[in-house]
Amino acid sequence: MDHTIITRQYVRIEQTPANIGERFLALALDYLFMAGVFFCCIYLDKYLIHTAVSEYTGYLLVSFLLLYSLLFEVFNNGQTPGKRIMGLRVIRVDGSVPTLGGYLMRWLLYPIDFLFTGCAGLISVLVTRRHQRLGDLAGGTMVIRERNYRRIPVSLDEFAHLTPDYRPVFPQAADLSLEQVSLIERTLHTVTRDRSRRITLLARKVVDTLELPPHALTDEQMLETLLRDYQYYALEEL
Repeated sequence: MDHTIITRQYVRIEQTPANIGERFLALALDYLFMAGVFFCCIYLDKYLIHTAVSEYTGYLLVSFLLLYSLLFEVFNNGQTPGKRIMGLRVIRVDGSVPTLGGYLMRWLLYPIDFLFTGCAGLISVLVTRRHQRLGDLAGGTMVIRERNYRRIPVSLDEFAHLTPDYRPVFPQAADLSLEQVSLIERTLHTVTRDRSRRITLLARKVVDTLELPPHALTDEQMLETLLRDYQYYALEEL
């Protein structure tokens, strides 16, 4: 399922989360790569057994294996060798490059996701909409199919309704996150039979979250107005 957002710089980002099978194969390839490095080091160590280098081989090997995913993702633009082969990449949920803190949270929670319980990460990937493991949720990241990643500039003609004399109705719209804006847009554009119900439920949630004042707009009109107001504040920053 595609995940589409529009940034405050009005670039539409389309990205497809990697599914559980793709992530599992990438992980298996990484384990094979680590196993190859391990056996190469052990073989090499036989020839260095009487040298000073040999004393540090084990420490270097353990450090590399422990920091494997963190090092590759930080210094290889979100890709371990396994992810690169599978065409996957780690990014932030808003389409930007993860921060060091985001990569670090993924790495720190890796043992909880895979080693200690063995299934926490699997369950999280299966039940979350973006197929995120616990480390992704904590770090604000997701793993995407690189070939499906698109950054498309949005024409400002789409916002012609924002005339110079336009005045926002809800100042709280400036506080909306990209995730919230994306959810409002998807709900308004849905064509399912329960569209009205979904709009009503979302409108109630928005009113409570943003603490909107009383108004005479319908739920759909209110959501559409919020989007226009959000666009107004975002365009002010360009």
